[in-house]
Amino acid sequence: MTSADDEFTQFADAASSRLMATAFLLCGDWHTAEDLTQTTLAKVFAAWWRIRNPRAVHAYAQRTLLNTYLAHYRRPQRREVLTADIAELPDQAIEPGTPELRLALIDALATLPPRARAVVVLRYWEDMSIDQVAALLGCSAGNVKSQSARALDKLRLLLDGSPTAASPSTPAATDGQRTWEARNGRNIAPRAF
Repeated sequence: MTSADDEFTQFADAASSRLMATAFLLCGDWHTAEDLTQTTLAKVFAAWWRIRNPRAVHAYAQRTLLNTYLAHYRRPQRREVLTADIAELPDQAIEPGTPELRLALIDALATLPPRARAVVVLRYWEDMSIDQVAALLGCSAGNVKSQSARALDKLRLLLDGSPTAASPSTPAATDGQRTWEARNGRNIAPRAF
């Protein structure tokens, strides 16, 4: 083996567990996370000779992992059938740090769209700043803020059953109004008269 192969092997041994954990939070399935991690490491190995800065290798691997995950969901064929049904959560409060809470969080995380899920995982699991996530996803900081706020509201609603972002003074939009707004590219809250 050459020294470049040795360097990559050391990197892969050190980074694979962290990449695997992030991949699991992104896709919610250990087998898919293993495939995603292996694909990521294969892509990093193919580009290993181009990476000049050794401190940038993990960032490159994270970006590759994220792009591979998002590319999977951009494909027209889906391997899984998504349903609107959510697993029943127990009526009593779930104690922090218990396996039940972790399972409930993973189930709730699976209901988010891929990009919103990526924002939540990168912001709160990888502990990245808003600007880092925006750079990694190729979007604005405001987009990251709004996606994380909406995703956290949805997670709170699923886990607690209490909406936090809904304003009591603004009436809910009708289905017809939502359809019109969606067709015309508008996302405007209805005015209260």
